Amino acid sequence: MDQGPPHNILSTPELTPLQQEVLEEYERLAENMKKLASTLDHLASNPSADILDGLRDLERKTSLAFTLLKASVYSIVLQQEIDWGDGGGQQ
Repeated sequence: MDQGPPHNILSTPELTPLQQEVLEEYERLAENMKKLASTLDHLASNPSADILDGLRDLERKTSLAFTLLKASVYSIVLQQEIDWGDGGGQQ
């Protein structure tokens, strides 16, 4: 078996210059997509300390807002019960 130079589709003489250019662009795009996938994989597996700190801060603020909302609703309901109790006794 004759071992010639490796066959490369990008060097095929039957391609027009436009086809050659398109194939080269696809090759660059594929390489960029591989780099992007690698970077995203790294970011997903190692979350930034800043992101974690921000999420913890957001969790504390959300919890505080929820507690204040519950207290406000409880206060409104209690006030309505008191008002209805006073109104029912006057009739």
